[in-house]
Amino acid sequence: MALDGVDQVVLLVLDGLGWHQMQERRNLLRGFTSMAESVIRTVAPTTTAPALTSIATGLPPGEHGVIGYRMNTDNDDILNVLRWCTSKGDARETIPPETVQHHLAFEGQHPPVVVRAEFKDSGFTRAHLGGCRLVPYRMPSTLAAEIVRQLGEGEPFVYAYYDGIDKVAHEYGLGAFYDAELVFVDRMVEYLVETLPPRSALVITADHGQVDVGGNVLSPHPEVLSAVRTQSGEARFRWLHAQPGAEVSLYDSARAHHDDVAWVVTRKQVLDEGWFGPKVLPAPLARLGDVALVARGEVAFEDVTDTGPFVLVGRHGSMTPAEVDVPLLVARG
Repeated sequence: MALDGVDQVVLLVLDGLGWHQMQERRNLLRGFTSMAESVIRTVAPTTTAPALTSIATGLPPGEHGVIGYRMNTDNDDILNVLRWCTSKGDARETIPPETVQHHLAFEGQHPPVVVRAEFKDSGFTRAHLGGCRLVPYRMPSTLAAEIVRQLGEGEPFVYAYYDGIDKVAHEYGLGAFYDAELVFVDRMVEYLVETLPPRSALVITADHGQVDVGGNVLSPHPEVLSAVRTQSGEARFRWLHAQPGAEVSLYDSARAHHDDVAWVVTRKQVLDEGWFGPKVLPAPLARLGDVALVARGEVAFEDVTDTGPFVLVGRHGSMTPAEVDVPLLVARG
């Protein structure tokens, strides 16, 4: 997997491509399987915002501060990191992204970053790709064409991000639609491998894998919710923020009612075991809840304030192998 003798590198992040999901579909693949492969582990929680920020900064979530998809703010409002909004709407001015995550991407080298055009001015893009040269694309074909163009112009490092696999898994689960999307992306990868110039390399990885939850969405037990003032995180890594003085009773009731389907962990346990890295700085520490429900089975935990345009079928966020293990693929020109 070494890149000795390589003058140009493309790092392509395929959102939602888990190692195990890829291995289960090897019979469908050509581009991926032509590359040298190994398995690596993503960060906790296994979700896009902290993982992409770790890829861009080289830091664990406990240091870069993006510790989930939905984070508690100073006034107990919840910031949706991908949309960069709270219950009051767009938060790019009230919570400037650069104040949440201030580390420069790729050590300030200002590489070209090929991302969807609609992400170009988003709060999350500002938070995790600050200082980069954004190269927008609108269709997957133009993503591939932009990568080839950047290599042709002699760029030593190109970062590219594609979110289609994750979108399909969320809406349709891991069945026939997911298979079709994976084949589609595999053929794009095959094209990129074939067009690599000499002394260049294509490196592919992902931010997380997937679990097909279907309709197995659980509401935390009423006894648990009675001790909760707010919730953050994601459906498979649900942070519960306790009412004042209710931390112990919240943990006890969560263990009593949900230990059969989830790891029920306290903030102290998460810190002691280094889930977010060897150190957690004060700002991200303040965003953590008191107790987390981290799904073990194929379930998700409902939060009525966590809604989107459709019910999610494929999910991620927890620490199961299906979500944690991601591929590292390399092809050389």
